[in-house]
Amino acid sequence: MIELKNVSKNYNKGQIKAVDDISMEIMDGEIFGFLGPNGAGKTTTIKMITGILNADSGSIKLNGFDIKKDSIKAKMQFGYVPDDPDMFNKLKGIEYLNFMADVYEVPQDIRRERIKTLLDRFSLYDSAEDLIQSYSHGMKQKIIVIGALLHNPSLWILDEPLTGLDPKSAFILKEMMREHTSQGKTVFFSTHVLEVAEKLCDRIAIINKGKIIFCGTMDKIRESAKGNESLEKIFLEMTENE
Repeated sequence: MIELKNVSKNYNKGQIKAVDDISMEIMDGEIFGFLGPNGAGKTTTIKMITGILNADSGSIKLNGFDIKKDSIKAKMQFGYVPDDPDMFNKLKGIEYLNFMADVYEVPQDIRRERIKTLLDRFSLYDSAEDLIQSYSHGMKQKIIVIGALLHNPSLWILDEPLTGLDPKSAFILKEMMREHTSQGKTVFFSTHVLEVAEKLCDRIAIINKGKIIFCGTMDKIRESAKGNESLEKIFLEMTENE
């Protein structure tokens, strides 16, 4: 479970409110989509949830652990995929995965099995000994996803995880999201692909100009829009009205 209560983040000495007093609860067993235009506050929110940025006010808890007060235990609860996979380029794929397994204290026998299973699933096994800098964008995205999942975290926090993935890999990741939540665990992800959010998510939140302007199920958002329009049309109307 992820809990945000009255969370705010300002830039430029308080002149820019990137995130403005938002509250959300992402429950166990659900896929939760986080939507918004560019610059709406999505990535800032995710970076505060993961502890990369400190919130100026409010509280964030991951499975009951406060990201500020108990940061190590809180960070052990999740696997995080950032919006930019260009990192650790001088490592081989397998070196990066073993590094991530070391960080999360995954035992040798368990990591070997998980690494092989995930590399096979994402068709990356034959490239594991290559330098990450030689990977395509999609391959980098896949190795980052694998690294985030090695310790089998209960919370998946994914920032634009489908960007750059080929159709097969995108399908596999969406399938894995459903498998994860079927075990009573949580997926929180941001996306610009509204069709994916509409088909995949149990609930969604829409953020615009730092504020949550909607949070609920697809049925609820259609009810609020007084019709059966697509999420894309409702999203555009909501964000343009704001």
